[in-house]
Amino acid sequence: MKTFNKSVIAALVLGTTAMTAQASSWENESKDAWIDGKAETVLLMNTNLNNFAINTDVKNGQVVLTGKVSSELDKELAEELVLSLDGVKGVKNKLTVLDGNMSSHNGMKSNDNANEENSGLTDAKISTVITTRYLFNSEVAGTDIDVTTDNGVVTLTGKVKSDAEKQLAVKIASNAADVRNVVDKLTIMRK
Repeated sequence: MKTFNKSVIAALVLGTTAMTAQASSWENESKDAWIDGKAETVLLMNTNLNNFAINTDVKNGQVVLTGKVSSELDKELAEELVLSLDGVKGVKNKLTVLDGNMSSHNGMKSNDNANEENSGLTDAKISTVITTRYLFNSEVAGTDIDVTTDNGVVTLTGKVKSDAEKQLAVKIASNAADVRNVVDKLTIMRK
């Protein structure tokens, strides 16, 4: 009788452990699918990237980006956008930069043109990252806030519902990479 009880208990423990592992696996897979969907969406919403040339794979919260982009900045932008998503633990950026974006007769960009282009692209990246973070934050009315960036200086305009929302919007903007300063021109809607 004691052997029977030990056998039943052992079977129950093993069965419960297997079911827990199976449930945990299912939970991880559903989280990864959710993250994958959000990553695809954030890349789709970005007008600077050709999201059809970027593939995302997610395993245990780690996102792997593969495919082709037209510049190093596009590669960094894709990584930054995905990194900003809730649930993402890290990004392995395996995107390939195509070589067809050089200008001038010798295949090299002039320093002035390259610096001006990089500044404009960095500003576009900053605005896109901040806008995306607003859209994915339920405490900020992202569609009511306009974000413009010039040489790393971000200007926020639009209307918010409260001082707390205004402070959060400014904080999100100031925390974005490459931001030198934030100019707050947000107004609080009065009821």
